[in-house]
Amino acid sequence: MNHLQNALHAALQERDKHHTRRHLTPMMRQGERLIHQGRALIDVTSNDYLGLAHHPLLRHRAAEWAERYGTGARASRLVSGTLPLHTELEAKLAAFKKSEAALLFASGWQANASLLPALNQLSLRQMGHPALFFMDKLNHASLHQGCLAAGVRQIRFRHNDLTHLETLLHRHASQPGLKFIITESVFSMDGDRADIAALRALAKRYEAFLYVDEAHATAVLGPEGRGLTQGMADITMSTASKALGGMGAFVTGSRALCDYLLNHASGFIYSTALPPACLGALDAALELAPHLEHERCHLQKQADRLRSHLQDAGWDTRASSTHIIPIMVGESHTALQIAHALEARGFLSVAIRPPTVPPGTARLRIALTSQLSTSMIDQLGEALLSSLRSHAA
Repeated sequence: MNHLQNALHAALQERDKHHTRRHLTPMMRQGERLIHQGRALIDVTSNDYLGLAHHPLLRHRAAEWAERYGTGARASRLVSGTLPLHTELEAKLAAFKKSEAALLFASGWQANASLLPALNQLSLRQMGHPALFFMDKLNHASLHQGCLAAGVRQIRFRHNDLTHLETLLHRHASQPGLKFIITESVFSMDGDRADIAALRALAKRYEAFLYVDEAHATAVLGPEGRGLTQGMADITMSTASKALGGMGAFVTGSRALCDYLLNHASGFIYSTALPPACLGALDAALELAPHLEHERCHLQKQADRLRSHLQDAGWDTRASSTHIIPIMVGESHTALQIAHALEARGFLSVAIRPPTVPPGTARLRIALTSQLSTSMIDQLGEALLSSLRSHAA
């Protein structure tokens, strides 16, 4: 065995030792259930919050556009990959987010990881100094990767701690370079919300720009599912792969921002354009999303019901106020045991472990969908409490 193989096996054994090794688990979907090893499980772990990933309109339009326009866009957007479908859909996305313009990306990770280096380039070229990125400590890994790719040391503030953020903004107020406050609107591992209005006020006070990742809020929260930014962010990144039921991402903001990014964001420049089927699914989702208020209200009521059930039994769900509910367990091996016990009771929820979350904060991340009935929520609550009692210290 050569040195590379030795190193690979040693790294995997280290993950095994700490109960943090990941594995791929193929599953088939059947309505709100997943078929895993011949068993039907109720899915409480995916991001398909409104159940649109299997909606007939999305399926039909994805198939129709693939049949009509082909299976691939064939090239990057700046070569010959831009179809009229792309620009027409970007206009619809901008209108949905009430922005001047929108720009499509292949994924939310790709968008975040390539935007921050492009913004740093802007600061270096126009201001002569690197950008200052004020980052919530619990931001998504793609945003941290963006800082790493930019070669800029991020200035982290404690999670949702606006007093700490203002202290840092004040400390760096005289430092040259464009300043960006970067946050998620709904945090993917904790299910809590950022105070967008307060962040906007801080950005204005300290001449900073507000960048918000709306991946887990778009289509689920805000009037007509438009998210929580409501025109308060300078840059918004949203995904089509969660509540919108498809694949891809889009950045919304000013026309100048989108024109700058198509010239400087490497993830956009050097990637093949999204294929027609993905565009068709997103186009259909945009038609549906504003009219799904009943589903959004139902989802939030069910989340409140489950959260209250867990909290009344003494379990820590952090500051969750959305459809994402973490149940804090602590150690990775315990989280795995509880997830397996829950699966035996008919529900699928994956244990979230380091390095996705900080050491000692392993958890079950419950992600609810609007397709779950009240009786399913109550069954889930009973199954969770039984599993937690049996395996948590």
